[in-house]
Amino acid sequence: MPTNFYMFFVAGLIPLLIGAVYYHPRVLGSAWMRASGVTEARIRTGNMALIFGMVYVASVVLSFFLSGIVIHQGAAAQSMFPEAMEVGSEAHADLVAYTAAYGDRFRTFGHGFMHGLLTAVFFVLPIIAIIALFERRSSRYTFIHFGYWAITLGLVGGLLCATLEYAVPG
Repeated sequence: MPTNFYMFFVAGLIPLLIGAVYYHPRVLGSAWMRASGVTEARIRTGNMALIFGMVYVASVVLSFFLSGIVIHQGAAAQSMFPEAMEVGSEAHADLVAYTAAYGDRFRTFGHGFMHGLLTAVFFVLPIIAIIALFERRSSRYTFIHFGYWAITLGLVGGLLCATLEYAVPG
C-alpha cells in the first residue's frame, strides 16, 4: 500500500475536471450531445450532487485499478505475497533487495501517461465500441468518448506513476 494513499483521491478528481472542460459546449459538448441524442433539458435533470459524487467514487476506484497497470513494481511485489510481508523471511529480503535495485524504474509521469493511454486504446476503446455498436451509435460517438478517456487515463496514470510512494514493511 502506498505511503501517500491520498493520491488516489487526488487522481479521482481528474475525470471530473477533464470532463468539465472536454464536454463543455465550446469544446466537444455540443458534438457529444448531437452524437448521443442528449438535449439541454435532459442534462438539467437529475440530482447533480449525487451524479458527481458517484462519478468521483467510481473515479477513485478506477485510480486504484490503473495504479496496478502503470506501476510495474507492484506486479513483482504481488508475486511474493504474502510471504514478503513477514519481516525476516526470504521473500521479505528479496522484496527489500528488489525495491532497492529496481523501485525507481519507469516511475515518471510520461511512462504512466503512456500506460494510461494504452489502457484507453486496448481496454476502454473496445468497450465503448461494443456498446456503441449495440446501441447503433455513430463512430463519432465512440471517438468522442474515447478521446475523453485517452486524455483522462493518461493524466491519471501519469500522476499516479510519478507520485505514489511505496515502502517495504519492516
